[in-house]
Amino acid sequence: MSATVLVVDDSATVRQQVNVALSQVGLKVIEAVDGADGAAKIKAGGIDVVVSDVNMPNKNGIEMVAEVKSDARFSSLPIIMLTTEGARELIAKAKAAGASGWIVKPFKANMLIATVKKLAGVA
Repeated sequence: MSATVLVVDDSATVRQQVNVALSQVGLKVIEAVDGADGAAKIKAGGIDVVVSDVNMPNKNGIEMVAEVKSDARFSSLPIIMLTTEGARELIAKAKAAGASGWIVKPFKANMLIATVKKLAGVA
């Protein structure tokens, strides 16, 4: 079984790095350029796990998480925040909005892969 992962980041470089890391272990990756694009793609369905930046134009990652989690259809969707931010209050705000985890950039590919696979329920 494979899983579909949505990568939400305004940096094309970061999206590509995450895409390469996850694709090489058989995960299907879809990309979104900001929180508004990410929310729309989540609502379209078929996403098993989300990896999202926090600081983005149009809608930031925490706003996207809050919007998506307010819809009962996505209440159990795992969302990992992948960001350069490490402030405790920001992490608490993301968790309160419904984020499942927090990984600080630069990320270790093996840690990201293990986290995504665990949350997606794939071996």
